[in-house]
Amino acid sequence: MGLSQEKLKFNSRMAAVQSPLIPVVGELIRRNPGTISLGQGVVSYAPPPEAIASITEFLAATANHKYQAVEGIPPLINAIAKKLEAENKIAINQDNAIVVTAGSNMAFLTTIFAITSPGEEIILNTPYYFNHEMAITMASCQPVLVPTDANYQLQPNKIKQAITSKTKAVVTISPNNPTGVVYDPPALKEVNQICHEQGIYHISDETYEYFTYDGIKHISPASFPDSQDHTISLFSLSKAYGFASWRIGYMVIPQHLLMAVKKAQDTNLICPPVVSQYAALGAIKTGIAYCQKHLPSIISVREKLLQELSTIKDICTVAPTAGAFYLFLKIKTEISDFELVKKLIEEYKVAVLPGSTFGMDSGCYIRLAYGALEPETAIEAIQRLVRGLQEITKT
Repeated sequence: MGLSQEKLKFNSRMAAVQSPLIPVVGELIRRNPGTISLGQGVVSYAPPPEAIASITEFLAATANHKYQAVEGIPPLINAIAKKLEAENKIAINQDNAIVVTAGSNMAFLTTIFAITSPGEEIILNTPYYFNHEMAITMASCQPVLVPTDANYQLQPNKIKQAITSKTKAVVTISPNNPTGVVYDPPALKEVNQICHEQGIYHISDETYEYFTYDGIKHISPASFPDSQDHTISLFSLSKAYGFASWRIGYMVIPQHLLMAVKKAQDTNLICPPVVSQYAALGAIKTGIAYCQKHLPSIISVREKLLQELSTIKDICTVAPTAGAFYLFLKIKTEISDFELVKKLIEEYKVAVLPGSTFGMDSGCYIRLAYGALEPETAIEAIQRLVRGLQEITKT
């Protein structure tokens, strides 16, 4: 006789985890053909030819179809080390280590498992990246939310005040998802120093490192003096190299965390997909120049969006941004953010994400992602959005 219905009743730690809204918005888009999406954060361009060519090298060796090193294949790790030293001013030595992962999201989840025990706390700056909050909850830990200022910049004093005996790390994302803000270097350095003084980790998500504008430069906290023992740096190939579905990222961790990280990765993945690692090797060899040649198109789209949004300043606030490919809007309306998103899709055929999924529950916020749009499509999308916001907020 099988288990009773009562015993089969669903009950797990996942019940406490928020449901990601990208699939929900995706379903609304499918139900409304012709909708232009400003929802998911991807780029429009494909991987470099060098990435595809590297797959031939993968196929040439039979051993490549077997398990490889948990932390990644040596040629890729060596290429990443050169990139980190040249571009991020992060030297790889006996005090730190590179681990290749199946994307930056996996790197974050692995990090949380490696550094925490159930019930401990991780500080997130709001608005946060929803998958970070979800990963912390999945690990039976507690996200502690600290607000950024009116321009979505870090507030180090408030971060310091939020630290308790249970705090294990502070998370920063710069350039930021969802706001597009690049954190001010002095504030980023102050947060890193606070982590050093408090004996906790600084988890630095640098997925959008190549996407900066208006002369702003990206800075890696692991390049600060005396930062190696407490700084964990997360990187991704998904955005810069049009590589999202290949699922390759990497992390730089203090050496003392390597065994814990390898335990988590070996259990979850065994090793990153080797075919993707070979493609990543080809991509990294092209360097930052590959992304930079695509930036003018993204910058053009960004400027068009900002220009159109400037016409509705009375109902829409856009904080200054200098990175990633997102805009985070505060809308003056009494309706909920999800109801606004639903109306925009169903009535105006333009999709955005609600701010509540990024932890902004007070007021109505939406995130626009513009990296995947060609200029002509972007103009149509933003015109639909502006018209929709004007008409919806009047009702």
